[in-house]
Amino acid sequence: MLGSVHDADDALQEALLGAWRGLSGFEGRSSLRSWLYTIATHASLRILEARGRRALPGDSGSGDDPRAPLAAPLAEAVWIEPYPDELVRYEDREEVELAYVVALQLLAPNQRAALLLREALGFSARETAELLGTSVASVNSALQRARAKLGRELPARSQQETLRALGDERSRALVARFVDAWNRADVAAIVAMLRDDASFSMPPLPTWFRGGADIAAFLTARVFASPWRFEVTSASGQPAMIGRRRDPGSGRYELRTLTVFTFDDELIAALTTFLGSGVLERLGGADR
Repeated sequence: MLGSVHDADDALQEALLGAWRGLSGFEGRSSLRSWLYTIATHASLRILEARGRRALPGDSGSGDDPRAPLAAPLAEAVWIEPYPDELVRYEDREEVELAYVVALQLLAPNQRAALLLREALGFSARETAELLGTSVASVNSALQRARAKLGRELPARSQQETLRALGDERSRALVARFVDAWNRADVAAIVAMLRDDASFSMPPLPTWFRGGADIAAFLTARVFASPWRFEVTSASGQPAMIGRRRDPGSGRYELRTLTVFTFDDELIAALTTFLGSGVLERLGGADR
């Protein structure tokens, strides 16, 4: 709902504190689960009121010039954050995919809440109305508008569907081959695995690139000018890789990036490289 693990932690803390303070007044007219979700939902809605929607660089346009200086990073609070795979059940992975979370942010907060309560958490229309303090008719209207908006914004096939079509063995081999090309700094091999119109973004930097030629120019000039090590991981229900760059002073390879892959059949349609210690500490493990 919030597009951010950090915001979700804040909402959870607020919800648990509110539940603790209000526990003596819980009369059992609803289930404890419904009561807790009511508190958590309204905590999330208050956070959404305090800031604008989150997004990812590259939502529109043709990309930036790879020869130009990188733009200064924007506040991390404006960007979607990746979700740690170890915190999500296998059957819920589609609901944390980057494209799905980005599309959710385009919905009005009440539509977002209604959709998640009904379709992700399985509450009935009547229960959802009680949770949100509104009518069943309002919930059904919000849900209808949310589904229509998602239908226009989401790709035709989710990443989970794409990976299932590839099969475990083939998808693992593709990811391993791609990560190996990065470890060898083989720009030609990297570009050969990209879709012609692939995008490469780097939140919290607003700079992003479109197409193999521009991505290749950026990798050659900026990324592979210093030694890196990459390893396979996963995040947001998608294949990913951790990147560690060698510090010239200490010689240590320090955690710098988490790149999430978005596949289109056997080609990569998007590379989303998350920077910033606040995100990486949750997903990348310790430096070594």
